[in-house]
Amino acid sequence: MPREEQAVATRTELLRVARELFAARGYADVGTEEIVRGAHVTRGALYHHFEDKRDLFRAVHLQIVDELLASIVEQTAGSADAWEALTRGVRAFLDACTDPAVIRISHLDAPAVLGWAEWREIDAERWLGLVTMALQEAMDSGVLRRREVQPLAHMLMGAMVEASMLIANAADPAAARTEVEGPLLALLEGLRT
Repeated sequence: MPREEQAVATRTELLRVARELFAARGYADVGTEEIVRGAHVTRGALYHHFEDKRDLFRAVHLQIVDELLASIVEQTAGSADAWEALTRGVRAFLDACTDPAVIRISHLDAPAVLGWAEWREIDAERWLGLVTMALQEAMDSGVLRRREVQPLAHMLMGAMVEASMLIANAADPAAARTEVEGPLLALLEGLRT
């Protein structure tokens, strides 16, 4: 296998193993030795691809966020109108928030491991464009009343983050997901024309 392909394969395997372990036990209870052993690579290979365990965790978190974004875009594609796209997107996000790996890695550990500021920065980088676009399309199509879209997108993201945290910290995430859907959609309903 050429060197470049081997490097990609090594990085991919480190991410896979780390993701499984972080999802199962959390960041604090997983050591780098266990990760390299599970990936069948040396400690040097880990540090060739990542600065440290925190950097590897950040990459796992980003991978999850990017997968969620792609899934939501896919699930909202082909929506009949902007309102359906918005509500499908919200529901898809809430559904994803019940996944145990998403709960553990992205909602429980990421704010502590990465720090609140970096965690929110990642959300803004990854999610803000999608939320802004969805709101703008809904306004342009006459489904939502015109508002300043940027502050509104931040407010909606804030509500969605709070909903995700309620789900992540609930004894029964599926029940919490059901409970938060109505109020979150009611916020959007209040903006309808």
